[in-house]
Amino acid sequence: MNDLTQTPEMLIATLGARARRAAAVLASATDAQKADALRRAAQALRDQSARIVAANARDMENAAANGLSPAMLDRLKLNDARVEATAAGVDQVASLDNPLGSVIDRQVRPNGMELSRVRVPLGVIGIIYESRPNVTADAAALCLRAGNAVILRGGSEAKESNRAIHAAMAEGIAAAGLPADAVQLVPTTDRAAVGALLKASDYVDLIVPRGGKSLVARVQEEARVPVLAHLDGINHSYVDGAADPAMAQKLVVNAKMRRTGICGATETVLIDRAYGQAPALVKALLDAKCAVRGDEAVQAMDSRVTPASDEDWDTEYLDAIASIRLVDGLDDALAHIAAHASHHTDAIITEDAERAERFLNAVDSAIVMWNASTQFADGGEFGLGAEIGISTGRLHARGPVALEGLTTYKWLVRGTGQARP
Repeated sequence: MNDLTQTPEMLIATLGARARRAAAVLASATDAQKADALRRAAQALRDQSARIVAANARDMENAAANGLSPAMLDRLKLNDARVEATAAGVDQVASLDNPLGSVIDRQVRPNGMELSRVRVPLGVIGIIYESRPNVTADAAALCLRAGNAVILRGGSEAKESNRAIHAAMAEGIAAAGLPADAVQLVPTTDRAAVGALLKASDYVDLIVPRGGKSLVARVQEEARVPVLAHLDGINHSYVDGAADPAMAQKLVVNAKMRRTGICGATETVLIDRAYGQAPALVKALLDAKCAVRGDEAVQAMDSRVTPASDEDWDTEYLDAIASIRLVDGLDDALAHIAAHASHHTDAIITEDAERAERFLNAVDSAIVMWNASTQFADGGEFGLGAEIGISTGRLHARGPVALEGLTTYKWLVRGTGQARP
């Protein structure tokens, strides 16, 4: 048990030391052992489903009393079906290909030395997240499968749910003969513990924040540990003059409205003035119950369109709202995206392959698409299994971060007695 009378710094140091020891054990564990631990953890989630749902009910009651929004309450809510989906996700991670030990590249130097780069675990990962209690299981599973120990710090609104899920995960891991300390949950909701975790460079190798803009901003400002950041999803769908109208309407409505609260949702639609069906496209969004904020040209297309402000082009709505602007061709679209995108996901809809290739090469985002909905910005849809998040940075990992993104590499040098002259 953790002594809750410890200072936040002492508490994180205690958790960090345990995580370091667990990481050393995981580094020598076989892939079969780690997969077995996750399958046992998934079964423990199923066996303890009633306890987890009961814990979640307490969180839901408190959250409703504290005025949490309906959208956030939906993210927080667990039932038997959602617990089963969480367990199935852990099982899926257990079945993924093992990235560890894979050879990235190999070369033989002129002096006969053989050099290779091989994937290895990062070590200890700290994950700070909000609302969704299933992240407790998803993050734990991904980190462990990639050979890392993890320290989890969930939001106070989900504290009971997180504790129940963590207990089930730890039970399954221990039953497989691996250290339960491989997956630890910070036992306090004191915000000072977050600050201590962000500064624990002796114990933590990487911090991954999953949450709103304010959380990510705090992490980036205070961290003394490398951060794998996920910033806003200010995503664009550009409808080129050569777009197929039926495809454009289908993709834009899907990209905006399939699920408005996910980071892959399109927030801004750019339409080439040469595209002849712009009014029909705007009408399709409005008829789908999407509020449209547009420039003067778009406002003239439908009386339901309201004026877009300068702020709209830099807003992640996470709601049934879209900003729409007419642009003068591909170059104008590229300039708008460069000025306003968050480097998450941007798409072009066109039948012109040359323009599409220009867009794919010119847009500096983690995910760039041609004739596809931005809602596909998801690790599962990319065939990666579960994901820890989508990185919008440029170092280490970019886009959906799954098992491979939770590894690093080391150089192996095999010689036959070479001495440097």
